Amino acid sequence: MYAIVETGGKQLKVAEGDLLKVEKLDGNVGDSFVLDKVLMVNTGSDLKVGSPYVEAAKIETEIEDQGRRRKVTVFKYRRRKGYKRLKGHRQSFTALRVKKISV
Repeated sequence: MYAIVETGGKQLKVAEGDLLKVEKLDGNVGDSFVLDKVLMVNTGSDLKVGSPYVEAAKIETEIEDQGRRRKVTVFKYRRRKGYKRLKGHRQSFTALRVKKISV
């Protein structure tokens, strides 16, 4: 059984027991979180596709970690002009463990 869920402007394929790293969500480690924007659910024998979301479908998760990803370095350079800019960015994330997919 798996589902396609929308969170943080992205679509992810999830199954029970999966660990997801999504855009930062409010909550503390150990809290439960429900994802309700489910686009599709495949139970093995039945396929439900929403328009845009599957009604009464939800994914129950638990927050395992709140952290930040590796640094991405942005370097701008114009040759022979004396122009250099160096900037770094670390994106925050929330790690979710999928507990149950219900339809």
